[in-house]
Amino acid sequence: MGKPTGFLEWSRRPAPKREKTERVQDWKEFVLPLAPDEAKRQAGRCMDCGVPFCQQGCPLGNPIPDFNDAVYNGRWKAAYLSLSGTNNFPEFTGRLCPAPCEASCVLSINQDAVTIEQMEKEIAERAFAEGWVTPRPPASRTGRSVAVVGSGPAGLAAAAQLNQAGHTVTVYERDDRLGGLMRYGIPDFKMEKSVLDRRLAVMEAEGVVFRTGVDVGKEIGFRALREQHDAVVLALGARKARELEVPGRELEGVLPAMQFLEHQNRVVSGLATPDPRLSAAGKRVLILGGGDTGSDCLGTSIRQGAKSVTQVELMPAPPHVRAADNPWPRWPLLFRTSSSQEEGGVREFGFMTKHLSGQDGRLQALHAVKVEPRREGDGPLRLIEAPGSEVTHEVDMLILAMGFTGPDTAQLSEQLGVKITPRGTVQIDKHFATSADGVFCAGDASRGASLIVWALSEGREAAKAVDAYLTGLPSALPSRGRDAAFG
Repeated sequence: MGKPTGFLEWSRRPAPKREKTERVQDWKEFVLPLAPDEAKRQAGRCMDCGVPFCQQGCPLGNPIPDFNDAVYNGRWKAAYLSLSGTNNFPEFTGRLCPAPCEASCVLSINQDAVTIEQMEKEIAERAFAEGWVTPRPPASRTGRSVAVVGSGPAGLAAAAQLNQAGHTVTVYERDDRLGGLMRYGIPDFKMEKSVLDRRLAVMEAEGVVFRTGVDVGKEIGFRALREQHDAVVLALGARKARELEVPGRELEGVLPAMQFLEHQNRVVSGLATPDPRLSAAGKRVLILGGGDTGSDCLGTSIRQGAKSVTQVELMPAPPHVRAADNPWPRWPLLFRTSSSQEEGGVREFGFMTKHLSGQDGRLQALHAVKVEPRREGDGPLRLIEAPGSEVTHEVDMLILAMGFTGPDTAQLSEQLGVKITPRGTVQIDKHFATSADGVFCAGDASRGASLIVWALSEGREAAKAVDAYLTGLPSALPSRGRDAAFG
């Protein structure tokens, strides 16, 4: 433990951010580095608890007390070696993870949690700056090959681990660039794509083969791919968006969130030119959905120069303090304000869209009604419309950011006979194996839309299962950090 009284002496200090008026003028990251002395103090707040609930709360089982202790004592390389042992890409989670570890931090019982997420970013950036992140190709190859379908976080984590085990790994990506939603779904102001590209360069130098522009199931069938490789890992993501099924959906001006975000990401990367139909410039924008995707659409709309932006959520606003039935260390269901929501826009809660209206095929208004959640006895929660609560929003662009329902499994099921769950996700067993021999699945495709840290964890665990399948022996690849710590 670096400083036994650190949590008493120092309060939580989040990383500084660029001024809102400045950052909305460009697409650069808005979170700035911590000063070295401040990073030391923040790491010193970690109490090195006898039972580190933060480590249990992290799906990767990151050794959080260990790397905080190392940072406090100035042993940054040791901190990186500790963190990278359980997390292939701390530079990603340090920017994009909602930090369930911090929700489980013992300090958060009655204080502000340790800045764990930011510390991961600080360690990763220090490692790259100091040259500690170098290609580590395996000493020998096993002669076995694995295909990984999808280059999002689950696919990249699985590929990195399998490559380290000595297997020949080929990653197939249907888009023209690698990264999945990290490439085209996450705005640059949250993670600049150079962060992704430098890691991909390391993986390529380690021997991972990347093939872009290959839509598996079409250009090459799933069955043919399975025949070409000794095993297949499906990391398809869950990109089927939840649809708005109301009259007027067909009007021009209604956009799925991913279409909106992907185009702007391509523009920022120089891969596309601005399209007025996909731009919020000068428009009254309404976003349906209050999650991370909706927030990303909000920040993007502001930067594009929207006339106004309103973000509408179906459910009522959550409380500002924990409810009695939401105790620590569960994930706190609290009212939150994202960085994009700090920048502007209006938020409304508890409204359900009834229909859209327009003129000459063009969207002009959204008509909604106030709803309240109610439960009768042990029955399901229902949304009840409040009489006389109708409201009309004048809108030029409606962005649908209502979440994702699962992966596209039609071709997968037809070509490989892989079983699908009632939720529409890929069915797997406890070893991440599907019903098709030698075919495994990890991340959102089997779990459903979830967190980047869960995708990384499942990619690593699936790789361990694939390694055991290929060798017929227990895998030497590392388990989750928390499994090693708590059995």
